[in-house]
Amino acid sequence: MEIFFASTLLVAVAEIGDKTMLLAILLATRFKKPLPVTAGIFAATMANHALAAWAGSALASVFMSDTFRIAVAIGFILMAAWTLIPDKVDDDMKVASQRGAFVATTIAFFLVEMGDKTQVATIALGAQYHAVLVVAAGTTLGMMIANVPAVYLGEKLVEKVSLRIVHRIAASMFLFLGLWQLWELSNPA
Repeated sequence: MEIFFASTLLVAVAEIGDKTMLLAILLATRFKKPLPVTAGIFAATMANHALAAWAGSALASVFMSDTFRIAVAIGFILMAAWTLIPDKVDDDMKVASQRGAFVATTIAFFLVEMGDKTQVATIALGAQYHAVLVVAAGTTLGMMIANVPAVYLGEKLVEKVSLRIVHRIAASMFLFLGLWQLWELSNPA
């Protein structure tokens, strides 16, 4: 359960103010259909994060050296810095709406999540914990915790929440994970 909760919390906090959260707001205001948009976010995130967690776990299995574990730890520390850089979503982004809110959301969300902070975090969590399904489920829940309110409350939510503070909390969590992993490497059991 520790892996599930850590994955959920880390991604939920990191997602606030992220470009995919801004995309969720954009899609919700464009389609005015919160249920298909939410379902599309879930489908895209589950697929994307399952692949990401699997990739991280597979990479860690191939590269089981301390050097790779140090690289993962440094990756978490770099994620801390990256989290402090605010994301923007292009207002002119074209969303294929001919196929409906669900399909358009699923495609757009899957593509925008590629290379995003939360996907990279999922890869790192997969590499650290080797629990693909648990990590994917936790990170997907974290994405839903952050994005469902964004879909239903839209821009009102962004106006009320201090994104600077949320980004600092997320950065602190990434930094903690990176430093903790480095500490574990320097103090083997």
